[in-house]
Amino acid sequence: MSNILIQFCYLLAAVLFILGLRGLTSAKTAARGNALAALGMLVAVVAVLLDQDVVDFPTVLAGIALGSALGAVLALRIQMTAMPQMVAVLNGLGGAASALVASTEIVNAVAGTGPVPEGVVPLAVALSVLVGSLTLTGSLVAFAKLQELVGGAAVVYPLQRTTNALMGAAAIAVSVLFIANPLDPALLLGLVALALLLGVLLVIPIGGADMPVVISLLNSYSGIAACATGFVLDNSALVISGALVGASGLILTKIMCDAMNRSLVNVLFGGFGAKPSAGGTEVGVETRTAIGYTPEDAAMIFSNARSVIIVPGYGMAVAQAQHVVREFSEVLREKGIRVQFAIHPVAGRMPGHMNVLLAEANVPYEELVEMDDINPQFVETDVALVIGANDVVNPAAREDTASPIYGMPILDVDRSQHVFVLKRSMNPGFAGIQNELFFNDNTMMIFGDAKATVLKLVEAVRSY
Repeated sequence: MSNILIQFCYLLAAVLFILGLRGLTSAKTAARGNALAALGMLVAVVAVLLDQDVVDFPTVLAGIALGSALGAVLALRIQMTAMPQMVAVLNGLGGAASALVASTEIVNAVAGTGPVPEGVVPLAVALSVLVGSLTLTGSLVAFAKLQELVGGAAVVYPLQRTTNALMGAAAIAVSVLFIANPLDPALLLGLVALALLLGVLLVIPIGGADMPVVISLLNSYSGIAACATGFVLDNSALVISGALVGASGLILTKIMCDAMNRSLVNVLFGGFGAKPSAGGTEVGVETRTAIGYTPEDAAMIFSNARSVIIVPGYGMAVAQAQHVVREFSEVLREKGIRVQFAIHPVAGRMPGHMNVLLAEANVPYEELVEMDDINPQFVETDVALVIGANDVVNPAAREDTASPIYGMPILDVDRSQHVFVLKRSMNPGFAGIQNELFFNDNTMMIFGDAKATVLKLVEAVRSY
């Protein structure tokens, strides 16, 4: 395969990657964007396989078959509610793959079966190994938090920031030594060990509800590692695709931070959401009592409404209530009621979590409205239905300057005429503070499992 044709394939792949990313900016075009990006990757992979015949084709085909089989099993067995965990694992595997491929160049050079790394290659190897290994363990910790294998709260301890800073400085120092002497296996192994440990230490102080930021940042890290590996292999397609993933991940991370009105430094090192110490006062203890209502109580108000806005949150994901929520919206539309879904950028445990769940339940894209567009409509809305959301609808973020979430953009559900909140209990949200919305005069609490409650609402409204 001629070099010109190979480079053309790489260019075509890059164009398809860019078009794919453009499609992913909207829920309506996300499927097409994903298909274009997958096609671009296929073109790039084929070009690499045909480039100078540098691979063992039986081994590669066996790997493709095994990977495809595992991917198919995951796609069929993983619930949509577990998608954040799957994304976290895939980010980690991407970082690990980049680190392993870059390390192979050094292993081959030491064994005398490959060229001695020179120029930018040692720097690229160090960057790929450092970022890729860090991404692997950081993603595994994020997976463990999301899967509730370990506590989801931020884990903090004395001198944590100092320890992390020293670990980071040590990793940089070993990287510099490795770049100066890339054929020393001990330096490579030392860099891998430090990076793996650093990945754990950087993610454990981050609480479970900050996972949308962490996942998008780790996704960016995996792209940076891939880009560095592209320089190691002198592969322009890998450099371009890695750079695109890295840049888009950083942009998404910035969007997530803005949605919480917090800096990235605060998310990564603030220990936000850590449990109070044994001698401290527990945050969020509430002495007031919210009045509970039944789905049958709510049926009359829903049936007489002209407009309803449904606000999904992580509680909907936990209860796997997305399908019954769609059914409820259809029952309301049958009665001539306008129904929309208000989507907060950081609702759930990964970017776009609510969009993914509602798309799986076949909720029409045009009914999903972003926060900035839906907020002006709440004041004219008859009923707002909050399903498992907490901090993202807390008026304290707008009104209480002493609140830890003050300044965070929220959905203005409290400005609706009536507000129904579906919640298991009065436990506070991730921020550890009680939600003032629950005690407003226009708020009615319905306690219980979200899925079971919405099913009762469907029956009550349908028979009203």
